[in-house]
Amino acid sequence: MTSADIAAADTSRVFHSWSAQGSLAPLAIAGGEGSTVWDHDGKRYLDFSSQLVFTNLGHQHPKVVAGIVEQVQQLATIAPAHANEARAKAAELILDRAPEGFDKVFLTNGGADANENAIRMARLVTGRDKVISRYRSYHGNTGAAIVATGDWRRVPNEFARGHVHVFGPYLYRSEFWATTPEEESARALHHLERVIQAEGPQSVAAILLETIPGTAGVLMPPPGYLAGVREIADRYGVILILDEVMAGFARTGEWFALDAFDVRPDLITFAKGVNSGYVPVGGVIISEPISAAFDERVFPGGLTYSGHPLAAASIVANLTAMAEEGVVEHARQIGTDVLGPGLEALADKHDVIGEVRGTGVFWAVELVADRGSREPLAAADMGRLKGDLTQAGLLPFIADNRLHVVPPAVVTADEVAQGLEIIDGALSRL
Repeated sequence: MTSADIAAADTSRVFHSWSAQGSLAPLAIAGGEGSTVWDHDGKRYLDFSSQLVFTNLGHQHPKVVAGIVEQVQQLATIAPAHANEARAKAAELILDRAPEGFDKVFLTNGGADANENAIRMARLVTGRDKVISRYRSYHGNTGAAIVATGDWRRVPNEFARGHVHVFGPYLYRSEFWATTPEEESARALHHLERVIQAEGPQSVAAILLETIPGTAGVLMPPPGYLAGVREIADRYGVILILDEVMAGFARTGEWFALDAFDVRPDLITFAKGVNSGYVPVGGVIISEPISAAFDERVFPGGLTYSGHPLAAASIVANLTAMAEEGVVEHARQIGTDVLGPGLEALADKHDVIGEVRGTGVFWAVELVADRGSREPLAAADMGRLKGDLTQAGLLPFIADNRLHVVPPAVVTADEVAQGLEIIDGALSRL
């Protein structure tokens, strides 16, 4: 079958997420290796989207594939109530990379239900109900997670209770009339604290934040912001949950994005990069006081496939390979020496680039119709750009008026140069 045959068969039978079903034109991907995928007609693409920002170790890494194969031959599945060697080892490796003071991992099927269960833990431990999260955020597409989300997808799905949103720091489009990162940080913290006070601190269970908001634009925290959030949470007895679903496990050039900031949360949620998306999995890393709260109290939550052996084996293989191959350090170096400077050079060349933000292999290029007014580039132009990049052999991640540049953490300097050349050409044509 050709790529067109497979795409037609897919769209005639498969209901796609976040889409109007009548206008779909999906690529039919036949295979992949490292930072490259190819379709059924043999056309190759540099994957600068990491799919949905999850193939951190690249496509078809032999060690992860072998780990899954070995596990499926030994024990393909087992209920979560049983002990399992792969599950125990996966939790050990995750905790080894977490900050001090964390002692348990609750494994889920993805990032959304990781955030669901972190919210549940915070509510049960505090006896409070409200969860404060940010506009310009994404936390998943399940009941509480989608309502905690701060973009348009929340609005038709607001069925969960007790959610309050605040504006976070975003100096390029400041809500606080700030002119420096320090002003933006201080004013965003003041706004957060005033919202807690106005809502009633005794009613607030948790603050849920992406350490670095990803889908919202790779919004780097300004100096002092995350440490300030920690101080506010402590002041009012609020649980701090950091969502590392997209930013964790080498994406930012750290094991966790929070490692680069002066902050230790109470709960950490993860998914995506923990096993590079090879098998659906996510989880909550739980600090000692919160895990101890359920020593004699039943935790009222669970999943049929929690800690599935194939998912656990893929975590073990993925994290082991990352450590053995220096993938975290490589991602940091690529960001510092190659990808960051390359994107800044494009900004110097193209007036359509308003701002470049990022770290490691986690970058966003904000595109504007006018640099002076910062008017976002029109949706039609973004659609043209996406089509042009794909036609030129690069899979992009497009969100609103931004081109997110998020290749696998194993991307080479030569592949980055090739990708930037494709982006340069598409921006010139745009």
